[in-house]
Amino acid sequence: MSQNSRERILARIRSAVDGAPEAPEVPRAYLARHAPDDPDAVLDLLHENLADYRAHVHRTDGAGLPALIGRLLEERGARTVVVPDGLPAEWPAAWAAEPVPDTGLTPAGLDAVDAVVTGCALAVAETGTIVLDGGPGQGRRALTLVPDLHVCVVRAPEQVVASVPEALPRLDPRRPLTWISGPSATSDIELDRVEGVHGPRRLDVVIVTG
Repeated sequence: MSQNSRERILARIRSAVDGAPEAPEVPRAYLARHAPDDPDAVLDLLHENLADYRAHVHRTDGAGLPALIGRLLEERGARTVVVPDGLPAEWPAAWAAEPVPDTGLTPAGLDAVDAVVTGCALAVAETGTIVLDGGPGQGRRALTLVPDLHVCVVRAPEQVVASVPEALPRLDPRRPLTWISGPSATSDIELDRVEGVHGPRRLDVVIVTG
């Protein structure tokens, strides 16, 4: 598209927007959540819905977290693991897998790594969804789309919300938000499910309490 064409299109958009009426008030009388107001029940609901999406869910406390992640990596046969900036240094120190810092790894470089371990921004119980926003310990989006195994850490209760309406005010829309509900999967017309099509084949979620 030439510069002149671009300017003509933008000018028509500006003209249309300038004459547009104010957007009407949208009633929002719907329930903001359906889960009970009980943190333990919300955590159980998150666990149930994550598992329903075929994520593998584990629970531990802060002291047991590094060893649990190391065991999961070993059980999955991961010999190398991407470590995003901001991940606590004591975590990879407890793993047999070789930590690989993200120093601008190419897609081919990421594909050669067995796993990635990240934190998250939030987890939504009613939908079994993990939200990443590229913050500390999460890294850029490609890190969680290319390696075959994603181990994601969720801290409860501070990173767990009941519903999407409760999640949205806590998220910055200017950040690169990635919403994950289970491992990457798709189905053909005969409903044969295939996992690992456009992201990790396996998702392990570790819920940390205490």
